[in-house]
Amino acid sequence: MGNLRRLVLDVLKQLEPSIVELVQMLGDLEGVDGVNISIHEIDRRVENAKLTIEGHKVPYERILELIEQNGGAVHSIDEVAAGKVLIEDVITPQD
Repeated sequence: MGNLRRLVLDVLKQLEPSIVELVQMLGDLEGVDGVNISIHEIDRRVENAKLTIEGHKVPYERILELIEQNGGAVHSIDEVAAGKVLIEDVITPQD
């Protein structure tokens, strides 16, 4: 099975835990080398966040569990990368 290297998620999360606490929890997972959380929208009780997780063996199932255990819900998987190297998107004339 391919080695998951990057995962970009659209997540609806509660205000608690904070993004600082959540990024630290995700960053501590085995196989994760880095995590970035950006907030796109804040409501009275929830935040809409983009999570970018990279590593040498990103633990997809464990990430979903951790998000759900902390009151979050994954709306969509917006990007995923696997293999020995990360390949960045290339702009083409169709774009």
